[in-house]
Amino acid sequence: MGIIKALGQAIGGGLADQWLEVIEPDNMGDQTVFTGGVRIRKGQNTKGTDRTVTDGSIIHVYDNQFMMLVDGGKVVDYTAEPGYYKVDHSSLPSLFNGQFGDSLKETFNRIRYGGQTPTAQKVFFVNLQEIKGIKFGTRNPINYFDNFYNAELFLRAHGTYSVKIVNPLQFYAEAVPKNKDHVEIGEINEQYLSEFLEALQSSINQMSADGTRISFVSSKAVELGKYMASALDEDWNRMRGMEIQAVGIASLSYTEDSQKLINTRNEGAMLSDPSIAQGYMVKQMSEGVRDAGSNSGGAMQGFMGIGMGASAMGNMMNGFTQMSRNLQEQQSAAAPVSNANTAQPAQGAAGWTCECGTVNTGKFCSECGKPAPAKNWTCECGTVNTGKFCSECGKPRP
Repeated sequence: MGIIKALGQAIGGGLADQWLEVIEPDNMGDQTVFTGGVRIRKGQNTKGTDRTVTDGSIIHVYDNQFMMLVDGGKVVDYTAEPGYYKVDHSSLPSLFNGQFGDSLKETFNRIRYGGQTPTAQKVFFVNLQEIKGIKFGTRNPINYFDNFYNAELFLRAHGTYSVKIVNPLQFYAEAVPKNKDHVEIGEINEQYLSEFLEALQSSINQMSADGTRISFVSSKAVELGKYMASALDEDWNRMRGMEIQAVGIASLSYTEDSQKLINTRNEGAMLSDPSIAQGYMVKQMSEGVRDAGSNSGGAMQGFMGIGMGASAMGNMMNGFTQMSRNLQEQQSAAAPVSNANTAQPAQGAAGWTCECGTVNTGKFCSECGKPAPAKNWTCECGTVNTGKFCSECGKPRP
């Protein structure tokens, strides 16, 4: 009870012309994962008639198809190699593994036919192409901790994913509904969608743990597919014989609270630049002057308000200016000195350094004779002086 591969010239059509009856797969579209065989006679299509395979029937298998000879729900033979095959009840199973290698025989041994007399053998085909365009959408927002924002954010994702059947015998035994001759992916996807979304959340959380910015998630389709593979493929392959091939996120949206938090954080980061903050203040003041004329209490009251605001804004502007100066001073202090000989003479508690580089403690340089630079002092009135008396109020140097 098995199949025998016909002569290679049959694929070219030479021997096929001699066959009056050939079994080929029924309609197999891009979303079809499983379909039965239909009997084709020369010059006509007998779809809708009895699909029972008889001894001597010829089966045509195309590329990227897996054919199974089934009797009473049990697989008696199979092939993953394209070509023409003749059903021979007197032969043992041929088991043409094709691209799957000998590992497929292990699955066959678990679900194979028990050796009883064949009664109603049928042919079924499994689509080995990548099944694309399977839509998904998160029912509830997915939590995502972003290290950049240092906050727990929530997002919704919509897109498509694709699967590929990598163990057709396991897929037939576990995923195909009983007594079905034709299965589209949408008919069985509902029962797996919840598992897919759980794996999607786990994968997105793993991206969060790896430090990926939330705004980069939508551009990480390849990485997300790898995360999904590690989170889901082991179970799906072992239980149902299929794997996730790719995940494409068409849209990524944040909840309203998350979007507000992101906007606030970005605005704060922008205004931390003193020059940007000053520009923002000038913009606000200009808009205030523009709107003063429409004040309900009169333009004068509006401009009085502007004056009060300008005073407060002036103090803020001075603060921003001082921040900018401090930043420049810190940057200058951190910059390395290119030439030590150009350093200005310094005077400290232990002495002073002359322009020639000699360190002295007296009033004149011991190497070149130059006098020590005068020390600055600040008077009580706030004036900075170098002489013995204040140049502003005349008080003597303390």
